[in-house]
Amino acid sequence: MDDSKVVGGKVKKPGKRGRKPAKIDLKAKLERSRQSARECRARKKLRYQYLEELVSSRERAICALREELEMYKQWCMAMDQGKIPSEIKALLTGEEQGKAQQNSTKLAKAGKTEANSSNPCRYPAYD
Repeated sequence: MDDSKVVGGKVKKPGKRGRKPAKIDLKAKLERSRQSARECRARKKLRYQYLEELVSSRERAICALREELEMYKQWCMAMDQGKIPSEIKALLTGEEQGKAQQNSTKLAKAGKTEANSSNPCRYPAYD
């Protein structure tokens, strides 16, 4: 008997199943593949540039932190010897002056916020 089957009133013949390959020009397919590879290399290059910039910025930050740590170590050694470094004195006097300035600016801002209270969309911290 014949190998064909009757399904739903239609006669199907045995053969390859699935999608039939499209008749794509091989040159066009090859060019698409090359273009995709070029784009992939460009993305890879950009990614490596970004990572290199990220590493260099982190290295700079690490160097700055090491210098700051060394400065603090020297301050601590000086304070252990009973000396107060001039930088700490400047910071302390600067804080005292800063507190006085902050108090005066808070009073000035309090006056501004009362004047601006009619506008509910404004934030007093940004005035």
